[in-house]
Amino acid sequence: MSSEIIDFAQWFRSPAGRYLHAWELEHGDQVVADCFGYHALQIGCEYLQLLRNSRIQHRWLAGVEACWQDEPATLTPQEVQAAGVPQPQPDLILDPTALPFAENSVDLVVLPHTLEASADPHATLREVARVLVPEGRLLVIGFNPTSLWGAQQHYSMLAHRMGGRLEPFIPDVDDLIGHRRLRDWLRLLNLEVEGGRFGCYRPGMDSARWFGRLEWMERAGDRWWPVLGGVYLLTAVKRVRGMRMLQPRWKEIKRQRSQVPVAQQAGPSRRRV
Repeated sequence: MSSEIIDFAQWFRSPAGRYLHAWELEHGDQVVADCFGYHALQIGCEYLQLLRNSRIQHRWLAGVEACWQDEPATLTPQEVQAAGVPQPQPDLILDPTALPFAENSVDLVVLPHTLEASADPHATLREVARVLVPEGRLLVIGFNPTSLWGAQQHYSMLAHRMGGRLEPFIPDVDDLIGHRRLRDWLRLLNLEVEGGRFGCYRPGMDSARWFGRLEWMERAGDRWWPVLGGVYLLTAVKRVRGMRMLQPRWKEIKRQRSQVPVAQQAGPSRRRV
């Protein structure tokens, strides 16, 4: 699996990429706006500013270390204007498998397609669970392998490995993480899934005209086959089980002992011969 975050610059030049960007911002803003606390962190996907409408005071946009070891690829001004998306710079560069934050210190963590491009998604989730405060929120966005987009990615990768000229439908991603498998991972880390939704039911096309004609599939898919969307969004909460130490009631034990008859306390007398 690639250790780099998905090159969304290619997605923004396609009709599917522009629709993907708008969908993730719309539904991501709804989740982030209801989260409160003091510290929020987004890891990867700098082009997708999911913390823009957050009410949390301290917000960080983190780039992934593997992507910034060399000179990062950027969009030209013409491409930025055509795509209609900003090109922000990250506040810090980090390794998602070793976050430079203290334990129980972050209230909100956002992972937009970060796990799919991570070299070790399990380690990334373990680090996120470590830095989240109790009752802290996690927002994960990923591509659904059980969808039209997942099928396009599978066949394009198969053709590419067989020596064909067909490029992968989703760049820089070899393995898509299904939402059921992700739920199991979160459950093992005491991250309780709170909600989620699917979107992007149309197949990816290079023609904006034909992509627009299939807009009816979004409404039909959301109603009739919601789990087959090309993208899923999951929210989880860190649960910490409370524990209360049971201590003996020494006063009651002492009172019970004081009520025992003297004859029983002293025991049977013994006569010396």
